[in-house]
Amino acid sequence: MFGLGWPEVVIIAIVAILIFGPKKIPELGGVLGRSLKNLQEGIKKPDDDPVDKD
Repeated sequence: MFGLGWPEVVIIAIVAILIFGPKKIPELGGVLGRSLKNLQEGIKKPDDDPVDKD
């Protein structure tokens, strides 16, 4: 996963919990998931947006 081992992932998770708190982590995960989904859809369909090509 992005060249990270399990010890690094655990440290990142602990730091995230300390910074954001355990109640905010699921909310942040949902926001991140929706953002990644929108990004992937935008990459797959770049021609859907009307853009002037003069």
